[in-house]
Amino acid sequence: METYYFTVFACFAFSLGCCVASFLNVCIWRLPRNESVAWPPSHCPNCNARIRWYQNIPVLSWLALRGKCANCRKPISVRYTVVELLGGILFLLAYLQWAEGFFLGAQPPFGLVPTHDPWKCAAYALVFSGLILGSFIDLEHFYLPDRVTIGGMILGVPFSYLVPELQGTTETSTALCLSLGGMIGGFLFLWGLGWVASKAFKKDAMGFGDVKLLGAIGAFFGPVAVLFTIVISSLVGSLAGGLLILRGKARLGGFTAVPYGPFLALGTVLWMLWGPRIVNWYLGLHAIAR
Repeated sequence: METYYFTVFACFAFSLGCCVASFLNVCIWRLPRNESVAWPPSHCPNCNARIRWYQNIPVLSWLALRGKCANCRKPISVRYTVVELLGGILFLLAYLQWAEGFFLGAQPPFGLVPTHDPWKCAAYALVFSGLILGSFIDLEHFYLPDRVTIGGMILGVPFSYLVPELQGTTETSTALCLSLGGMIGGFLFLWGLGWVASKAFKKDAMGFGDVKLLGAIGAFFGPVAVLFTIVISSLVGSLAGGLLILRGKARLGGFTAVPYGPFLALGTVLWMLWGPRIVNWYLGLHAIAR
């Protein structure tokens, strides 16, 4: 019976994530264009035909329509389905961190860091949604919306106080101090790094949205998460830059604009799911080496 309920709720978590991400698709398209996310209803960006509810089922409708508008038959970007699947997977992983141990008395699968607080899963779902929204807007428009960055800094502090497990502690006062320290430290560190890089390249090298995003990450998860995110995002960003050079999209020693927000988001997701275990593994390697 426990396995049955576990499976049912896992399917619900995935479906909920897809539905939330479907709404995020609306926000990704409309927010940069200063359009309302509530009105008009969903419509084709090519012919403006209204999308009926049965044509707007996450993932399934895109597959059934073979990636084309039902009215004008013009292609619908695969980005919509990618965002919906990403939302579903991340919501499912957040659920598995808690539900595996709760229902079956076992460790979460895939090496996920276990949690015993369902409110932490809710906070994770909120952060995942913000990271998806900010990343895809940044990829297309090269800016991070204040709703994600400043909103994250505002929400991160009270969330950490109410759910101290976000900061890896059970003490609310400790969690509050870590949240404030992470927010201020992350903000100032990336702002200082961007200032130095701007002087070196003689042009803006770091968007202020990235600075605010790291502040939001620190507010939710603390100073160690900030450091982890910076390291991971820098490594992945360097690899991405190398690939761009190999493909001729950039040149060595030149300055090519690449949105940094998605790399920060990736580092944050890795921290949320596996970060403490990765840090402990890394520290263990150093202990063995000594």
